[in-house]
Formats: sequence, structure tokens, C-alpha cells
Amino acid sequence: MTWTPHATVAVIVEDTEGRFLMVEEVSAGRVVFNQPAGHVEEDEPILDAVRREALEETGWDIQPRYFLGMYTYKAPANGVTYYRFCYVADAVNHRSDELDDGILAAHWLTLDDIRALGDQLRSPLVLQCIEDYRNGRRYPLDVVVEAQT
Repeated sequence: MTWTPHATVAVIVEDTEGRFLMVEEVSAGRVVFNQPAGHVEEDEPILDAVRREALEETGWDIQPRYFLGMYTYKAPANGVTYYRFCYVADAVNHRSDELDDGILAAHWLTLDDIRALGDQLRSPLVLQCIEDYRNGRRYPLDVVVEAQT
């Protein structure tokens, strides 16, 4: 059996009132909260995946500004290892209220609201990424290099 990690993206979007764009979704039969996030598709540039996932899950066009970091998480429920490329972005335009299947709603939540969700967060990475962002972690977008073919 071959070990196959999953490449995912996530994005931290904070508005001018200090609220974060969050996704309420159904995962493994339970309602959880996450940043706009999802899998990178084959041959898809990572920044394109960031923009696509944000739009599909929240209806917002976003503009990536910084790379926050690459996070590793092994999900206890399924044993899958996820590599999460997390970015910081600005909300640019709310385009649609139509959201992906499994997405219940997009919300703007304060950090206190997010902390209060506790075990409703999809993984510990949700809060860790926000805390890293609030602690000033920022890297230029070009820190992630994708070979041109």
C-alpha cells in the first residue's frame, strides 16, 4: 500500500471589523467550522486553488496577500495526512450566495466566536492558523515555488 498525503489549501480572511471568514460545513456526518479550504486539484496552481476554494465555499472573490505556512495534520478519524498550505487574503467582492455541496453557510466570526466553537472546529489547525496570523506570521507569496512546465 502506498502512502498518499493530501495537498490542501486554506485561507485566512479578516475584515475591517476583526471578523474572520469561516465556513460551516458537514464533514463525516457532523457540522463543523473551518476556514475556506479544500483539496488542490491535479495540475492546479496552488494560488488558483486558494481563490477557487474561497469562491466555491463562501461566494467571495479573494486576493491572496501572504503565505502563512504549511501545516501537517494526521486526521484521527481516517488516518489521512493532510498538508495544508495556508494563505492570508483580502476579501474583494461578494459574488454569489451559491455554495458547494456540503457547505451550510459562510460566516464572519470574531476570534472569541471561533474559540467558543471548541470541538466544532474541523481540526486544531483552524485555530492554530488564526493564532499564527494574529501573531504576525507572514511570508511573501513567492516562498512557494511551482515549477513551470
